[in-house]
Amino acid sequence: MDDKTQVTEEGGSRRARGEGRGAAARRASRSGTGAPPSLPYIQRRIGSYEVLDEEGLAIIEGNADTVLEEIGIEFRDDAEALQMWKEAGADVKGQRVHFPRGLCRALLKTAPSEFTWHARNPERSARIGGDATVFVPVYGPPFVRDLDGNRRYATIEDFQNFVKLAYMAPSMHASGGTICEPVDVPVNKRHLDMVYAHIKYSDKPFMGSVTAPERAEDSVAMAKIVFGDDFVENNTVLCNLINANSPMVFDETMLGALKVYARHNQACVVSPFILSGAMSPVTVAGTLTQILAEVLAGASFTQLVRKGAPVLFGTFAASISMQSGAPTFGTPEPALVSYGAAQLARRMGLPFRTGGSLCASKVPDAQAAHESANTLNMTLLAGTNFVLHSAGWLEGGLVACFEKFMIDQDQLGMMQKMAQGVDLTESGQAMDAIREVGPGQHYLGCAHTQANFQSAFYRSALADNNSFEQWEIEGRRRIEDRANTLCRQWLEAYQPPAIDPAIDEALLAYIAGRKDSMADAFT
Repeated sequence: MDDKTQVTEEGGSRRARGEGRGAAARRASRSGTGAPPSLPYIQRRIGSYEVLDEEGLAIIEGNADTVLEEIGIEFRDDAEALQMWKEAGADVKGQRVHFPRGLCRALLKTAPSEFTWHARNPERSARIGGDATVFVPVYGPPFVRDLDGNRRYATIEDFQNFVKLAYMAPSMHASGGTICEPVDVPVNKRHLDMVYAHIKYSDKPFMGSVTAPERAEDSVAMAKIVFGDDFVENNTVLCNLINANSPMVFDETMLGALKVYARHNQACVVSPFILSGAMSPVTVAGTLTQILAEVLAGASFTQLVRKGAPVLFGTFAASISMQSGAPTFGTPEPALVSYGAAQLARRMGLPFRTGGSLCASKVPDAQAAHESANTLNMTLLAGTNFVLHSAGWLEGGLVACFEKFMIDQDQLGMMQKMAQGVDLTESGQAMDAIREVGPGQHYLGCAHTQANFQSAFYRSALADNNSFEQWEIEGRRRIEDRANTLCRQWLEAYQPPAIDPAIDEALLAYIAGRKDSMADAFT
């Protein structure tokens, strides 16, 4: 697997970074330790579950080509994007772009099927694509449910604490993006504090801001302070969420951010945001058709911006209650959509994003557990490469919950074990144990069990498997109570990863300069 290498385009961060700072210092700062040992990504050794045969896939692909050619996709309020499509051979009528059959797929031939998402600690760099799966925290909630049981607006301290937890979680492979919206910081400045928190409090890969093109530029500039201009231009250090405004629209905000990241060789996760029945047809096949058309249009546009820029086939699929209109999670139809979308992504040769630990519950209860488990199991079995909303999601994505984060990260560890598949080594076959024990005995004391008991089964830090009497003696604590305690313990024990003081100083100087140039804006 080779990363695409392109000609360097100089960024504007040198004044903040300083020309005298060498690559060696940056490498040293990226090798900080302190978190528990964890894998940088999962290498799946189990097959992917498929719901469509060749005929079904051909039907969906043909219908998507018809949507692109006859109905078209709107690229709103972006004259540059429309001009680029004209020059590429598309039929542009106003803001509607009609695509000749095969144009989008031809453009996507330059997109890599796999790439490395670099962390400032190289040991934590993740592989995106192929048989690799990466778990990323919840993204976007304006509210949090805190450790005192309060549902309230999120703060920058909440954001920092979630980054710390993601850094400490062995089953989490990235510190994420907008884990929650810190509303105590002006909206036009908070992206600077969020990106800085990812760099300062974690050394895992992180995401950039997409809420305005200039905020994407700030994210790239800060990444260049950490990694260096040339490294960023020729490698991927940021993955970024670009949502289609379904049905069949890309707006100027998302297009502006997409162009910034693609021009700097950073990865765009092009994801239709689908609530079936409201933003797509009520059927699985119709929804898959629309998703494929939207992804083909958005993903291929990254290649017009810069050939070889990494891009992911993304989808967020949920259904709605036809009685209330509220989104529902953990139900069969969105699972079928995600399974089918994963197959389509593999046929296109693009890494795939879907799923997570999604639920509509208001608290981390049984509903939250079963809806999240349904979604998460599907996500792994679909062969998903990039899993956003892996931990902390509550209330349909409106709330980031600390207790739910801890429960979810425990589940992610189970998924990691599941993904390893069946061990068929000599030890895995366990013939020596079977011979030693023989008929009518037990395996508890045999040599094979004694040699393997510590790693034989996944050991949950939160599940209570003791007797009723023991549970009662210990206070009748529910799993959310145990998650609360464990979360407090983690935050108290947190130790930040090392960072080069000169890089930290340059980041703070850049942030101060940018904030000084902007008036506060809370809308």
